[in-house]
Amino acid sequence: MRVLLVIPAYNEEKSLGKLLSTLDEKFPLYDYVIINDCSKDNTKKIAEQHTERIIDLPINLGLSGAIKAGMLYAYQKNYDVCVQIDGDGQHLPEYIEPLIRELENGYDIVIGSRFLDGKKEYQQTLFRKIGASWLQFIAKLQSGLVLTDPTSGMRAYNKKVYEQIIMDMNAKPEPDTIVMFARNGYKVKEVPVVMQERFAGKSHLGGIFSSMRYMIHTTIAILLNPRRKIGK
Repeated sequence: MRVLLVIPAYNEEKSLGKLLSTLDEKFPLYDYVIINDCSKDNTKKIAEQHTERIIDLPINLGLSGAIKAGMLYAYQKNYDVCVQIDGDGQHLPEYIEPLIRELENGYDIVIGSRFLDGKKEYQQTLFRKIGASWLQFIAKLQSGLVLTDPTSGMRAYNKKVYEQIIMDMNAKPEPDTIVMFARNGYKVKEVPVVMQERFAGKSHLGGIFSSMRYMIHTTIAILLNPRRKIGK
């Protein structure tokens, strides 16, 4: 099974090098591609010190657009699995293998959950907790899918899923698309992972207004997308 790690990066010069060094030293069997989303710092130079697999986007596409660009690369290079992890060091590489194992067991999408089995170690703001609880509720309402960590950015997709995402202009690697796949009979599973605080910088959902926009847009998409039919 050929696995590609898709690592979006926007202004991650203080974090990306440490992550890539860990991958190179301890997980050399994993191929990875860096999606440089118009960074204004030395992100690209740091990536070039570790790999030639770099997609240098001409315009800023945002997190979802960057991940879709990585999925397109995976499709072109005929990888069996895409695993998205952040370039900020939050997602620990040692938890990639459990995600892949569940794909081998027949699941289509596997999500790394910080809160499965009652885990509470990862700290969230009150607003993020409320937003996550709301997304849990509407995801279950629309598809029956029970997610303990709906906003987790550590996800693995088999080929038939990531092909569907890149071929569908309206699909993006976000909770609404996961709900859509579940509604259409695809198998989704969470596995427990430990995440750490990002090495440096700020999350794209760091502010209350950006978080509010994300929750509103995702809610609307979840309410609309599950009614779309996709093939298997």
